[in-house]
Parts: sequence; C-alpha cells; structure tokens
Amino acid sequence: MKTFNEFGLEPKIVRAVTEMGFEEATPIQEKAIPLAMEGRDLIGQAQTGTGKTAAFGLPLIHKIDVSEDRIVALIMCPTRELAIQVAEEISKLGRFKGIRSLPIYGGQDIVKQIRALKKRPQIIIGTPGRLLDHINRKTIKLDDVQTVILDEADEMLDMGFMEDIQSILSLVPETRHTMLFSATMPPNIQKLAQQFLKNPEHVSVIPKQVSAPLIQQSYIEVQEKAKFDALCRLVDMEAPELAIIFGRTKRRVDELSEALQKRGYTAEGLHGDLSQNQRDNVMRKFRDGSIDILVATDVAARGLDVSGVTHVINFDLPQDPESYVHRIGRTGRAGKEGTSYTFVTPREMDHLHLIERVTRHRITKRQLPTIAEAMEGKQRILAQQVLEVVENGDSHEFKAVAIQLLEQYDSVALLSAALKLMAGERKEVPIELTPEDPIRVKRRQGGDIRSQGRRPGTGSGYYNGGNRSSGGRQGDRPGGGYRSSSQGKGGYEGRSYNSNKSGEGYRGNRSDRGDRPQGSSGSNREGDFANR
Repeated sequence: MKTFNEFGLEPKIVRAVTEMGFEEATPIQEKAIPLAMEGRDLIGQAQTGTGKTAAFGLPLIHKIDVSEDRIVALIMCPTRELAIQVAEEISKLGRFKGIRSLPIYGGQDIVKQIRALKKRPQIIIGTPGRLLDHINRKTIKLDDVQTVILDEADEMLDMGFMEDIQSILSLVPETRHTMLFSATMPPNIQKLAQQFLKNPEHVSVIPKQVSAPLIQQSYIEVQEKAKFDALCRLVDMEAPELAIIFGRTKRRVDELSEALQKRGYTAEGLHGDLSQNQRDNVMRKFRDGSIDILVATDVAARGLDVSGVTHVINFDLPQDPESYVHRIGRTGRAGKEGTSYTFVTPREMDHLHLIERVTRHRITKRQLPTIAEAMEGKQRILAQQVLEVVENGDSHEFKAVAIQLLEQYDSVALLSAALKLMAGERKEVPIELTPEDPIRVKRRQGGDIRSQGRRPGTGSGYYNGGNRSSGGRQGDRPGGGYRSSSQGKGGYEGRSYNSNKSGEGYRGNRSDRGDRPQGSSGSNREGDFANR
C-alpha cells in the first residue's frame, strides 16, 4: 500500500490527510489518485466506505488554485445526506490549503444557499434537482467548471436523474476533466460514460464478498432493555484491546459512553456535535490507548482509520447495509483478523437478513454469554496476557519487588490480586438507557435486493415486481409519487421505469422540498436529520 506522500500531493493536503488519521491509501485511492492527478477521465467502481471521496477529492483540491474566485469543480451526489457527507470530507481535506466548498441540496432554504454562493466557492457539491434549480435562477454558472465528478452514479440513475445529469453536463465546457464513481456498471451507466467521458480509464476494487473475510461476524439476539448488560458481559468476555461501539443517535452515544464510565470501563463518545478540538482529544486518547472503547455514530466514524481495533460492536443495527459494511471495516485491517458483534432485537431480524443478502455474507448467531461465561472468558484472557509477558521476558524491573512479596505472602494470593488489578474494578451501578425504536424492513412485493434496501417514499409502494409503481420514492420532485402510472402532482408523469417506456408525460412543476423528504425513514439519523 502507498502512503499519501508518494502521490505528489501538496504538503498542506498531506498534513490534512494525516491529521484525519489516514495512514495508507485504500485500493481505490491507490488506483484512482495517480490517474486523476494526470487529468485522465476515469470510471471508478467501488462500494460505499472504500475511501472514494478522498480518491477524487485529494487530486481535485491539489489542482485548484486557492486564489480562484469561480466555481471550477462540480460534484454531483444522489442524496442530501451524501452531499453533506462529501462536503464535510472535502472541507477537512482542503482546510489547510484554504479551499472553499459548498453543499447544495433540496430541503435547505434556497435563499440561504444563494447568500453562501456569493462567497465564491470553488467547489460545489450538489444534488441534481437543486443544482438545476440554481442554474435556472442563474445563481450558479458552470461556464468555468474544469472538473466534474459523478458520485454514486448508479444511485442517481436509479432515482431517475438521467435527464437532469445530461442537462447539467451539457452546460459544462467540453474540455473538462470528468470522473464517474459507481458501485455497479449497468447499461445506463455505460451509456452515460460513453456520452460524457473521453477515453476513460476503468478502475475497479469490487471484492467478491462485500464485507471483509478477515472479520469474524456474529450477532446476538437480545431485547432492547437487556442490551447494556449484554454489552458489559461481552466486553468482559472478549477483553478487546481497542473496540468501537456504534450507536444510532447522538443521544445514544452520550448515554452509552457515560454508562460505561459509571461501570468502570475506559470509554468516551464521538459524534457530530463535538467541536474539532473535542474530537481530536478523544481520538488522541483512543490511539494512544488511554481509552480502549470508543462509542461513535456512523457520521462521526466516517474516515476513521485507527490501527489495532480488535472489535466492533453494533449496539444498534445500522440504518442500511452499506453502513454495516463501513462499521465492521474499522477492524480487520492490514491483514489482521477482527471481530464484530451486532445486537439485534427480535423485531429487527428481518433487517439483519436484508444486511446478509446485500453483503452476501452469513452472520453467525451467538448466544448471549452468561455471567459465569463472561467471568471465565475474562480470566482466561488475563492469564494469556500474563503468560505472554513471562514468555517475552519483559518484567525484569519487577523481579526484586516480586521476590520480596513472595517472602511475605502466598504466591497464589499474590497472583490473584495482580489479576484482579489487571481486570479493573467493575461497579454494579444500575443503568437505564433511553430505548431506541427498532429498525424494520418494510415488506414489498417483488423487487431485487437493492430495491429492498431503499427507503420508500410516502406513496403507496416503491417497487412492484421490479418496476416502479405509483407512490415510489420521493426525490427532487416530490409529487404524488416519484414516477407514476397516472398523472402525478408535480412529479414525473405518465412514465414507467422499465425499458419499454410508456406514456408521453414529462415533468410537472419542481418543488423545493428536497432530494429526500424529512418524512423519510432517515429522520432518526445524525447530520441533516432530527437530533433525537
């Protein structure tokens, strides 16, 4: 694996990458960055969580002149969540160079966006619908754009953005540098690439299994109220060197980290409400071993690259399969084995099975360890640690005091006391966490695995036998349904999704309600959605 010093990036950019905790380039970064630095058009095939934002973001930031006062780069994303996430990472990567970037997405006050555009950002990260809205208002001009990036292009086309993307790209100078990233390569993506990319290089890092084979994955079925005691038993039994515990919300992370501290564990929380100084302080403690448990939300953990994480525990099931892959990928790095456990309530079993189908990996069921098993496991691991020190001969400086103690006390009593000190004191403090609602798969007829993972709109259905039915996902155009077999109200009208397109209707009026409405199932999540 290459380090980021080897790509010829500016020192300020390398400093930003280092301070974010990245050490070595991921496979997609190693393949894509050199091509992007040369200005070659490319198609990158990679899943979420593989580091593709830095793969296109680092070369982009490198080549932008900090004195530039025009929009010179455009990044298109399918959803507001991804636009926000990409914008945050671009901002972090370019902070020492002073690059200005701005996310543009539906659901946010357009007047606020227009004011922000007057500060002359160099990079725009936007969803197709809201971008077109600004273009039509003449608040965004693409005449000077030199680089275009299409992120998660298959997702954008699945959501019906082909015409919007074509309209936007037709307004960008033909001499531009274009990069397209997609997890899959269906015919419509190939058509888009042929239309807008020039002799593109194709780089792919799609593994046969979506989730890493070096990670031992297990789940434990447990009631919501019993999760915390189950966690304590699991941590005692496994005695992780470094562990990351994922919670679904900021509130959950705060409560969980505080509860672990009360029970005597060295744990701290990490989520989006912390200042950069607070985040850096927590991560410094985690890296140097001052704390051995990090409790985090998905958003806070994006981009985390800490070597030596032995365990990942999903205290709450993630909202989608991609997040599951990203979470467990924090362990099992650099060829080392890792272990992941996922707590699943009985009402969430369908959602776990969906994750198994999408990741193409069976997750093994484990029984919740009993108190006796937890104690036995903990004692066994402590004994192993003591034997390793003995075999390595790393305890010479303690021999004199050991001899003195053995002259006065029984050897078994001394060793028992030493093991007790190593184990740390566990306080049986009563803990009560605020319960989280279970995640459940909404049952639909037909459809493939990818469709089952999507969030539905507010209409009557999403996929029906593989074709979109009325009331599908509400996207940039929140009409009565997304694409409807009858005349919608402001959505796409009279078109079916399959290849034999029927109906002559086209667009109704565009609404500013957003690329993904607030009423969607993402409302519990950190970031753009409500903070619970």
